[in-house]
Amino acid sequence: MELINWQWSLIIVSSLILFLISPYAKSKNQFFKATKRLKAPNTFVLTGSLIISWIFAKSITNAANLGLDFGIVGGVAYAGYYLSFAVAGIILFQLRSKGGFNGIHQFLTTKFGKGAMALFSILIAIRLFNEVWSNTMVIGSFFGTQGSKPYYWSIIIFTLLTLAYALKGGLSSSIFTDVIQMGLFSVLLIIILYHIFSVDNFSTKDVVTSGTWSFELGLNLFFAAIIQSFSYPFHDPVLTDRAFISSPKVTRTSFLLASLLGAFSIVLFSVVGVYAQTQGLQGQVAVEVGKAFGVVILLVINFIMITSAASTLDSTFSSFSKLLAIDLNMGKNLTFGRASMVAIAILGTLPVFLDAEILSATTISGTMVIGLTPVFLFWNTKAPKISFYLSVACGLIFGLILVLEIFPKSLIFTNGKYADLLWVNIWGIISCIIIYFIPSWIKK
Repeated sequence: MELINWQWSLIIVSSLILFLISPYAKSKNQFFKATKRLKAPNTFVLTGSLIISWIFAKSITNAANLGLDFGIVGGVAYAGYYLSFAVAGIILFQLRSKGGFNGIHQFLTTKFGKGAMALFSILIAIRLFNEVWSNTMVIGSFFGTQGSKPYYWSIIIFTLLTLAYALKGGLSSSIFTDVIQMGLFSVLLIIILYHIFSVDNFSTKDVVTSGTWSFELGLNLFFAAIIQSFSYPFHDPVLTDRAFISSPKVTRTSFLLASLLGAFSIVLFSVVGVYAQTQGLQGQVAVEVGKAFGVVILLVINFIMITSAASTLDSTFSSFSKLLAIDLNMGKNLTFGRASMVAIAILGTLPVFLDAEILSATTISGTMVIGLTPVFLFWNTKAPKISFYLSVACGLIFGLILVLEIFPKSLIFTNGKYADLLWVNIWGIISCIIIYFIPSWIKK
């Protein structure tokens, strides 16, 4: 049986199994809030769901590629984004327990008005839109070169199969399948690492000594990730939706655990890139390492990508559905919820045909939303409505400066790749915080 046939079998069989075992949502609470007989997910289920829904196919690909470029420092740098869980867990716990809010949209509407809530909704809709294409493109890379027919067909079929079981149960399906996908991810990662460390000329010493702890070789990205973690999680409804379905204490514990375990998982997968570095492999790291070990390991790596991409994709569909139906109150019935899933699946797939870049979906969107930092970090501090708009607009401007590559070199104080990303975020976040408080200072 040819490799391509095995790959098709993995996608089709795994998707059909998930469709068959996924719960069917009969009520709005089941579809939008994942409640089963009024029982919310426990710590174990919620932690697993958080981790696997954030270990995107693109995250794994980026971790492996950064391991190739910077050694283990690259993996640690990318794992810096997982501080987002701890930040979100603590702040959203306070919003719920001290502020009495049932969701981020309610908080923003109460404090800054409906306009602020609408602007925020646009930001998270863009985020969800990016999640679709940036993850399915990774799946396509296993079936053919970008732009080839097998590449496009694999993306289209994978998206439709994942959409099928997401339509069946909404967030209930997403969280139920997340636990299975997390288990699969763990087993498959152990298999890959076992084979890598079985190679005679590769050991843990090679991993530890593989990178240089300098700004030029990875730390620019690490500190940029840490800075973005104070705003990044709040524009990701895949993460924040899960912060309002269990009790506040269960939620906080789950988010803190997910921060540690998620970061650890990313660092472990970056070892694939470190191995590729020592063996002189180039190109799409995960694919090339799989090929080097033979068909079985290539299929294992392929399956780990399918697992992680599917978990993110079904979460994206359910979050977009909840955004329109519940948060924006556009139609709370199940028919509307399912129709909105179909809409984001179609719209989110369009960039696949426009030669988009995977890493840009994380780094650029992360910079554009740094204006949310003071909004959530100082959620309990009085601020006029204009503060929200000024800070968010400031963040968007710095994001555009990064995209257009027009940031003054004189304000960049480190060298190497991602130096511009780091310093745009440093100056950006300082500017956002100052501009957020200026209206309050003027009033005083």
